[in-house]
Amino acid sequence: MSTSGRLVTRNYSQFRGVDFSNRKDEINIYRSPDALNVWKNYKSSNGKCIETRPDVELLGEFSSPIYGLFFYGNDVIVHSGTKLFNGISEATATELYDGLAEQKSNFFIFKSKLYIHDGEHYLVMDGTVQEVTGYIPRTSISRSPSGGGTTYEDVNLIQPYRKNSFSADGTSTVYQLDVKEFDNEAPRVWVNDTELTSGFSYDYTNGTVTFTTAPSEPDTVGQDNVIIQFKKTVEGYANEILHCRLIEVFDNRVFASGNPDNPNYLWHCSLDDPTYWSDLDYYQEGEEDSAVTSLVSGNNALWVLKEPSKSNTTIFYHNPTIDSNYGKIYPSSHSSITTGCKYKGINFKDTICFYSENGLEAITSDITTEQTLTHKSSLVDTRLLNENLDNMNLLVWEDYLVTILGNKVYLANSREFSEINGHYEYEWYYWEFSQSISGGVVDHYSEGDSNGMLVLMTQEVTNQGTKYRFYGLKPLKGGGNVEAYWTTLADEFGYPQYQKITNKKGCVVDMEGKEVTLYAKTDNKSFDLIKKYTNVKGYVVPRIKKKKWKSIQLRFYSKKPFCLYSSTLESYIGSYIKR
Repeated sequence: MSTSGRLVTRNYSQFRGVDFSNRKDEINIYRSPDALNVWKNYKSSNGKCIETRPDVELLGEFSSPIYGLFFYGNDVIVHSGTKLFNGISEATATELYDGLAEQKSNFFIFKSKLYIHDGEHYLVMDGTVQEVTGYIPRTSISRSPSGGGTTYEDVNLIQPYRKNSFSADGTSTVYQLDVKEFDNEAPRVWVNDTELTSGFSYDYTNGTVTFTTAPSEPDTVGQDNVIIQFKKTVEGYANEILHCRLIEVFDNRVFASGNPDNPNYLWHCSLDDPTYWSDLDYYQEGEEDSAVTSLVSGNNALWVLKEPSKSNTTIFYHNPTIDSNYGKIYPSSHSSITTGCKYKGINFKDTICFYSENGLEAITSDITTEQTLTHKSSLVDTRLLNENLDNMNLLVWEDYLVTILGNKVYLANSREFSEINGHYEYEWYYWEFSQSISGGVVDHYSEGDSNGMLVLMTQEVTNQGTKYRFYGLKPLKGGGNVEAYWTTLADEFGYPQYQKITNKKGCVVDMEGKEVTLYAKTDNKSFDLIKKYTNVKGYVVPRIKKKKWKSIQLRFYSKKPFCLYSSTLESYIGSYIKR
């Protein structure tokens, strides 16, 4: 049967996203090799079409660099320069604190209080903002005046004070603390629950407190009735926690890592108490030759992701375990994965994902079995891996994994997967902005919306100097002038060896938009204007007259919000292509 003269219909619909890999798969009829600023908005159309991304709305600006933003109930907490503000614009914001480090800060909520950690300071907001007052542990109990007793609580790294409790014998006046010396600062002393303001002296070089009159014996034999609080500074202890750059809340504890001085250390606070960091509650994750780059909680584990290592020990995880002697502990387990997390990791819809040198990876299989790694970004790697990945921002918004790289944004869709190279990968979209984006955060409190507004931070040079601005994106808001387009694949209609001729009455497009322009391109030629449509809602029938072509592409372009549901194109098969 002759092929020449056969009419072939192509239907471009059920769009999946972009494919920058130049692959020739038949499924690419649903993808675009070149699309900009479009996505699937599942709130407006339930994913039935692709449409223009939301435009940005200026929310506020500051005069100093922005290092952090957090939405705390009805408050908007901003770290700008050395200051902490409540308010999204400096002109109307309330200054809460001055003295922060000029570097990225971490925010987390614990028992309704907001904690701020900037790599140098550790603050808490509970009505007002103040330095965290660390829990003062009782390091020894049941001591006699001469010493002994029982070790009770560990030293707290983030503050230098400790307590010893004694059972008085009624005759001794000299009480030996559990350190040989302490700081030259007067101790605080309680006898029978009453704090003394006089009647004792101290010898900090020998670690003793001497009473003018010997404390009486307790009413109950063996009961501690003397408490001495003293200061014992250990060089570098506080910095073990303060200099950490990675913070993650997991299992009612706060975990910290990313200290440049101890790049493979992981610390955690005491249960339900982020003010108490025991000097013994730490783990060494593999070798020092690779630093921890991300902490991610998920699948009932804390994942510790490290940069590539010569020893291939890069991914660790911690499961809560009950120990008969120490209570709940978090033993470190080395996963079977050897690929390192070069950049950042995140929990994306209950999947642990991270960026390696090769792109986005996902940890799959049950945590109790041998873990495997699945690549997830093949469709965009040719562009994504040429970006500067060192300063990426990673967040989850509207069920997309949003990767921000300067003014470029790559969105992985959690709702759609395709089998590529024998495994399932995410579908992707690609956006660009006019300004470089320094950071992003999701406002989960916005108008009661569980997904919330995506807030982007930029640095812009204006006539009034450099301004640091916040912009918001919110689905269903629409409006604005966003340049957006969708280009179909270079379609050979399943007959690469034949010339084709379009059926000039055989193109039908289902779309909506105030202003949408259709272009067509054959082979290696330029795009030709077909027609500009205004106030269109529904089907239009473009007349595309193209002859003797091998492949054809359509491009739908607009600077106004538009939606594209489907497009049908008919072509006749001609003769063989001449070589």
